[in-house]
Amino acid sequence: MGSSPVAVTMSLRPPRVPIRRDGGTWAMQSALERRGLGPVVGVDEAGRGACAGPLVVASCMLRPGDAAKFGDLTDSKLMSPLARDRMYDTVRARAVDYAVVVIPPDEVDSRGVGYANLEGMRRAVAWLDVHPGYVLTDGFRVSGFTAPSMAVIKGDAAVACIAAASVLAKVTRDRIMGELHEELPVYGFDEHKGYITGRHHAALREHGPSAVHRWSYSNVAFAGIKHGLRPPRRVALSVAAADVVHNGGSPRQGAESGRGGARVG
Repeated sequence: MGSSPVAVTMSLRPPRVPIRRDGGTWAMQSALERRGLGPVVGVDEAGRGACAGPLVVASCMLRPGDAAKFGDLTDSKLMSPLARDRMYDTVRARAVDYAVVVIPPDEVDSRGVGYANLEGMRRAVAWLDVHPGYVLTDGFRVSGFTAPSMAVIKGDAAVACIAAASVLAKVTRDRIMGELHEELPVYGFDEHKGYITGRHHAALREHGPSAVHRWSYSNVAFAGIKHGLRPPRRVALSVAAADVVHNGGSPRQGAESGRGGARVG
């Protein structure tokens, strides 16, 4: 007799993986590897909520038993710039494998930030030379990997390989924004890295948006309209992108015009 549908379904489930509570940020990776599900790769992004500059996604695979070399590793947002730079060098030197994907503003605008983020995560895993046995993502599940995957809530603070990916992504993006500041100093990218702050909003109001701004974001669209500018590329304005808020109020609330959304493109 053939196997029943229930039996087949049960046989495809991964083995139960107990996680030691005292294992710290390496506990989940260690548990998966003990069950033969390694190598484990972590994936994270930087710049999803920014309204200027690229979206950067990174993947990172750390060597089992290397925890002592990463004692200060945590969520990159909780580290000082100096500590992040040092950890960035450590990760690059000691990781089994890693990949960094830079998604420019024109791709974010044409495809939408959510789609671009998911596609960036898939690319970051696909670009690895070492094929993973398991993929851990920060915050939400991503389909389309060539290995089993799982989302970890606040993974950049809870799982070492995700934290390492967050460091790679953030340091890479911060350095890019520093270079953009040299080209476009009026916006203050060196300070806010393209996120929505009071200074950035004031600069957009005074100077209008640049080509490195994300025209699919409503605060950028409103600033462009005020200055009589049109998007320099095809834009897919989505509700999710238009209402992204980081380090401040809603772009719609901050805009001088209160007459609903803006048509761009």
